[in-house]
Amino acid sequence: MDAPETPTDGLNIVVCIKQVPDSAQIRVHPVTNTIMRQGVPTIINPYDLFALEEAMRLRDQYGGQVTVLCMGPPMAEDALRRALGLGADKAVLITDRRFAGSDTLATSFALATALTRLGADHPVDIVFTGKQTIDGDTAQVGPGIASRLELNQLTYVSAIDTLDQGKGEIVVRRRAEGGVQVLKSKLPCLITMLEGSNEIRRGSVADMLRAARAELTVWSAEEAGVEDVMMCGLRGSPTVVKRVFAPSARDEQAEMVTVEGKQPAQIGDAIIDLIFAAQPKLEADLSAALN
Repeated sequence: MDAPETPTDGLNIVVCIKQVPDSAQIRVHPVTNTIMRQGVPTIINPYDLFALEEAMRLRDQYGGQVTVLCMGPPMAEDALRRALGLGADKAVLITDRRFAGSDTLATSFALATALTRLGADHPVDIVFTGKQTIDGDTAQVGPGIASRLELNQLTYVSAIDTLDQGKGEIVVRRRAEGGVQVLKSKLPCLITMLEGSNEIRRGSVADMLRAARAELTVWSAEEAGVEDVMMCGLRGSPTVVKRVFAPSARDEQAEMVTVEGKQPAQIGDAIIDLIFAAQPKLEADLSAALN
């Protein structure tokens, strides 16, 4: 199937999303220690929704088009239609049995290849992803795509301050250890968005109706531009998962702290005293770090 048309002016933005099992309802098989996916509803990876909202805000302000891209089984169309219902313009699904079992290395390869095809006629200005997915929690796919496409990568972004289309520059705020970094980057770039960075819109009735009847672009590996399928799926995935297991139940009970009649500072002191009593080494480590 042909690639979706892109506008000749404005921003060409692509948001990579993933359909994931609802983590609140995932169970681990007690004997095989594998995730039981049967009967578990799927959702758009929650972090990806913040990326989608930020992409649509830029489109609303500067013009252009937002395309959502997903690699997954045919049922991932549900996630793409949900994204269209929120306001995305186009949706592309790359699906192929040879993608099954892909780790982050193989996934970033397939998505980067599809992004190259999407940008063949009109270069992609910004690629958005969530900071990570709730099923893998590796935060590797976004940076992997950026590395393969040689894009500037801005990770853990909490806000976009300015975008200058004329100069091809963007200024963002990035959460870093110990504070916030303000970074300026040339376009094109890849941005991974943090949770809580914006308020996700509800989607209009018109967008929801459009999403229900929209014709999605669906690509096989070859149609997405993948020339070497050995780099996809299990064959292209060096990661080996040895075991999946549920955390062991803990015997100790939560300790109750009585706060009646106490001031906030007194409550804080009482909680800190309890923490230090339970972890004596922590107090010494903190004191050494401050001195």
